Amino acid sequence: MFQENVSLSCYSSYKIGGPARYFFEAKNIEEIIKAMDKAHRLKLPVFILGGGTNILFSDEGFNGLILKIQNSKLKIQNDNSKFKIIKAEAGILLSELVRIATESGLSGLEWAAGIPGTLGGAIRGNAGAFGGEMKDIIEEVISLDLSKRQPKIIKRKNKECQFNYRHSIFKKTKKEIILEAKLVLKKGDKRFIKEVVQKNIEYRFKNQPLYYPSAGSVFKNVPLTQINADYTQINADSQTQINADYTQINTDNISVNQRTHQYLSTFPIKTDPFPIIPAAYLISEAGLKGVSFGGAMISPKHPNFIVNVLSATAYDVKNLILLTKNEVYKKFKIKLEEEIEYL
Repeated sequence: MFQENVSLSCYSSYKIGGPARYFFEAKNIEEIIKAMDKAHRLKLPVFILGGGTNILFSDEGFNGLILKIQNSKLKIQNDNSKFKIIKAEAGILLSELVRIATESGLSGLEWAAGIPGTLGGAIRGNAGAFGGEMKDIIEEVISLDLSKRQPKIIKRKNKECQFNYRHSIFKKTKKEIILEAKLVLKKGDKRFIKEVVQKNIEYRFKNQPLYYPSAGSVFKNVPLTQINADYTQINADSQTQINADYTQINTDNISVNQRTHQYLSTFPIKTDPFPIIPAAYLISEAGLKGVSFGGAMISPKHPNFIVNVLSATAYDVKNLILLTKNEVYKKFKIKLEEEIEYL
């Protein structure tokens, strides 16, 4: 059933957003097709919503249909003596997937502990943390292509999904909806898996401002390959030190071309899962911790989080995003790219 004038703030981890003209929760493929057909007949723009954890809705709302994917069935299948396949629908929460995998003694999802949102959203954005990514465990993704008059089911193996850093082919296909996926997990020691999951959750509570509404990390971390070679050069003779818990490279090996107006030095390099400069470090060094605009604030605890501290609007958050990008570029000549999406 189509609902009208539904507040999007109720479906956003940011607790921000105006009304959607129409809103529909689809629990299966038949309901998805039905909703999309009606939207087509009414000539409505459509936005596919998962968990609402990585998006900033407009204060004006959305003059179209918000289609929320609510399918959440799951089945564990045997593969061989070492692996099992989890067949899960796109609407299932990542937290539920992690719980089921942990209780089943299956390893491969520990990195996702504490990440909000749904499986479909995690696949679309190739979610990752602690050195792991969705692409590491995906065997197959099944989607529904609605670009033609007749809906078509598409099955893609891992390589066909074109996974990249916080990216997949599903970010390019505007009229394609992820329905389900097969995840390949390895049998492991349940006690050890639980310990790793708990450790990752505790890390998040200790280092992230989870007590305020937010959309998680606002900006992508910066791959070393992104930094212009005219500004940065790597000293290959330098020694690197690897931390076993979370790979970290001693960045005394970074030096800067003398021709630049500003030096980029002593960056803390981490793997994500390749060498990156943490966006949080750049924002902190730009002196932006605790800076606020309206009801939004750049978190002093984790500056890559812009949090809703006092009934913030999308306008407030966007102003802080713009300020952050400008100040980081001014100081480091590095362009930050948003991880969150706008609607």
